[in-house]
Amino acid sequence: MTTSTIPAGTPAVATRNLFKTYGKGEATVHALNNVSVDFEHGKFTAIMGPSGSGKSTLMQTLATLDAPDRNPQTIIRIGGTELYGQKDNQLTEFRREHVGFIFQAFNLVPTLTAGQNIALPLGLAGKKPDPVWRDYLVQTLGLQNRLDHRPEQLSGGQQQRVAIVRALLARPEVVFADEPTGNLDSNSGSEVLRLLRDAATEHQQTILMVTHDAHAASYADRVVFLKDG
Repeated sequence: MTTSTIPAGTPAVATRNLFKTYGKGEATVHALNNVSVDFEHGKFTAIMGPSGSGKSTLMQTLATLDAPDRNPQTIIRIGGTELYGQKDNQLTEFRREHVGFIFQAFNLVPTLTAGQNIALPLGLAGKKPDPVWRDYLVQTLGLQNRLDHRPEQLSGGQQQRVAIVRALLARPEVVFADEPTGNLDSNSGSEVLRLLRDAATEHQQTILMVTHDAHAASYADRVVFLKDG
C-alpha cells in the first residue's frame, strides 16, 4: 500500500493562473489560458477535450516536464510542495520520489531491454523494486515473456505496457497518464484502466489521465473538460 506524504485536506495536485504559450506574433498559440484546477488525493480523474485543447500540455506542465509561461501569480503544487520556480535539478529529484508518467510516445531507452527500462527510474533513485509488485504488474499486462526484448523487438502495444509498468512500479503518489490506452487493443486497454482504477481505490494514488475515449473516462471518479486552453 502506498504511504502518502500529502497532508490531509490538501489537493494532490493544484494549479492557479497557469498559462502556456507557443510561438510568437501571428504564430502564437495559447495552449493554456489562465487554468486553475485542483485534483483530489486518491482519486482517478480523466481530462478530456477536443484535439488541440491543451490536454497534453496541461499534463506535461503539471508534472513539471514543461515550464509554463512566467507569471508571478502562477501556482503549481503537488501535495504541499510548491514546484513553480524551482530549479531543474530540484524538479527532477521531486519527480523521482513522487511522480510517475505514462508518455504517449513511450519514451523507452532503445538500447535497454523491457526489464531494464522498467527498472530504470528506481535504479536512478538508488532503489530496488518490490519483486512481488513488479511480477504482478508484468503478469497483469502480459509482459512476462518480453522482458529480455529491446523496444525495437516489441509492438507498439507492448511498448506502451512496458511504459505503464515503469510508471507504476515505484508506487508514486501521483501518476500522470497521457492516452495510456491509445496503442492498446480493447482487452489490454481494459486491464490498464483497471490497474489505474485499483491504484486509486486500493493504494490511494492520484491518477490524472488524458483521454479522448469516453469508455476509458468512465473508469474515472471525475472528468474534467478542457476547451481552448
